[in-house]
Amino acid sequence: MKKNQGGRVCMVLAGIVALALAASSQEKKESAEAHKIVHFGDLKWTPIIKGCDLAPVAGDMNAEGAPFVLRIRCADRAKIPAHWHPTDENVTVLKGTFLVGMGESFDESKLQTMNVGNFVTVPKEMRHFAMSKGETIVQVHAMGPFKVNWVNSSEVQAPDAQAAAAKPKS
Repeated sequence: MKKNQGGRVCMVLAGIVALALAASSQEKKESAEAHKIVHFGDLKWTPIIKGCDLAPVAGDMNAEGAPFVLRIRCADRAKIPAHWHPTDENVTVLKGTFLVGMGESFDESKLQTMNVGNFVTVPKEMRHFAMSKGETIVQVHAMGPFKVNWVNSSEVQAPDAQAAAAKPKS
């Protein structure tokens, strides 16, 4: 009787190991299928305000609670008026110089310089503003939805459609 129970235990353990290996293999397969390299030249830029364009990189920035990555490209001296987001915003400078300030209105004296490689986390609902120095590209990652709430919408300048269409890829 004891030999029979030992055999059953071994068979059950072998079955568990087989299931675990199958699940691990499936996870690796799904992970490999999800792997995707995003090439800079393939980004689809959309004008958002005068002097600045936005391109989605990964994820869905409109999905509630879902992670996303986007990039914002700004021409030299483009100004982003005071605004806030309903979620934390994480920003890394990829190109150029990004000047960031905190407050209810754009104030050049409050701008702090962020160079390539610098990173900032702006807590949800914190009022902030920015300006670019040289052509600047920043990468934003956060949890969706990505919403921009302007403190004073009259300060927001609509993009110039002709200039945006003529802007070369970089």
